[in-house]
Amino acid sequence: MAVWIFLGVFILIAVWAVAIFNRLVKNRNLVLEGWSGIDVQLKRRYDLIPNLVETVKGYAGHEKETLARIVELRNSAARAQTVSEKAPIENMLTQTLRQLFALAEAYPDLKANQNFLDLQGQLSEIEEQIQFARRYYNGAARDMNIMVQSFPSNIIARSFGFKEADYFEVELATEREAPKVQF
Repeated sequence: MAVWIFLGVFILIAVWAVAIFNRLVKNRNLVLEGWSGIDVQLKRRYDLIPNLVETVKGYAGHEKETLARIVELRNSAARAQTVSEKAPIENMLTQTLRQLFALAEAYPDLKANQNFLDLQGQLSEIEEQIQFARRYYNGAARDMNIMVQSFPSNIIARSFGFKEADYFEVELATEREAPKVQF
């Protein structure tokens, strides 16, 4: 009788461990899927930036410092591999692109250029998609981190090498502030 009880307890513990392991695998795959979604949108933005820079060069060639910074950040971001490497660079790139659009205010011909307006619209759409992808990724990272940190799933996570996922966060204080709109 004791053998049957021991066997029953052992089977319950094994089923419980397998269920937790499978949830950890699912959450890890959701994090990877979320990162893939961000990566796709970032690639779209990287592809758009050279066209945007070339259009602005024609009108504001003496703003070389801002244009060079955008190209430098784009290249750095494309080389970064992990979330912790890529997030700060992406935040700086977003900030520098905002500066580029602020420059356009000083060049009425540029603001009226249809190609620039089209590129600006595309970039705006891509930025929105990046935000959606970031939210999805961060939700998946949150779920993974809860599993990795909470008891008793942390025992299984630690045993099989599951790690916490990094969040893709806004790091610049200026990005947290609401924009000032004046008419």
